[in-house]
Amino acid sequence: MQVSLQALKTFEAAARLGSFKQAAEELAITPTAVSHHINNLESRLNVDLFHRRPRKVSLTEVGVKLAAATYDGFRKIESALEDIQSSNQALRVSTTSSLAALVLIPSLGKLQAKYPEIKVEVLTGEAIDNQVFNLPIRLGNIAKVQSSDVVKTESFSLFGVKECLEQLDSANRVRVYTTEWKNRDLPKPPLEAWLELNGWDTSKIDIQSFDQELFGIQEALASNGLVFCSTTLTQQLVASKLLQAVSSQPVVSDLCYYVPNKDSYTDRKTGDFLSWFATLLA
Repeated sequence: MQVSLQALKTFEAAARLGSFKQAAEELAITPTAVSHHINNLESRLNVDLFHRRPRKVSLTEVGVKLAAATYDGFRKIESALEDIQSSNQALRVSTTSSLAALVLIPSLGKLQAKYPEIKVEVLTGEAIDNQVFNLPIRLGNIAKVQSSDVVKTESFSLFGVKECLEQLDSANRVRVYTTEWKNRDLPKPPLEAWLELNGWDTSKIDIQSFDQELFGIQEALASNGLVFCSTTLTQQLVASKLLQAVSSQPVVSDLCYYVPNKDSYTDRKTGDFLSWFATLLA
């Protein structure tokens, strides 16, 4: 039996809301049109779907059965449409400029090779709370982050280009670039702990700070000094031999990369991205 889809949609709204008037408002049609669609549906099925009373309607026994079926049916259709639309949209990832430039963006080719269906749009900036995004990857204080949200705990070390490292023994003073975060709630990079661990004389160090790790790394790549920064950001530069670690003894920090409410991202596309991203940082 063929019935009007519009009539079923009108019936579902009226049954769910318990009112022809409210159904008309939701569907942006007149109450007369609601009555017309429902009367036609009842005539087509040869049953009464509603008990009509002054200022009130209620479902008949048959109406209750049809209401349950139409509600489930339309919810399934809406869910399928949302999944289809979501699959065609890019996953918008917001993170710090340093992580985006040095790790995430250079690795998107590997992501595409493994998951060709996942398209990623990267949003950068330090004030990420003011941006609209689907998936935030943040740098935070591990003491204030839920353990289930942590993607990687940060360790730090000192890095430089080969030419600078070869001159360390003869240099009287060494310029070291580090980071002073814009966000004062973040723990400082553990430079003092690294210097003590590796037996460095702090009197021979000139320290210059930037508000992003990216800037210090750029200075180190230009042979202007050494940079004390996270091992996460330099892993690809070290692998390509553009930078070298001064010592094999990094120090673990109180910083971490994390995704707020990570377990709430249950769709397959985001889950696949997070799994790939965790492997990338590891």
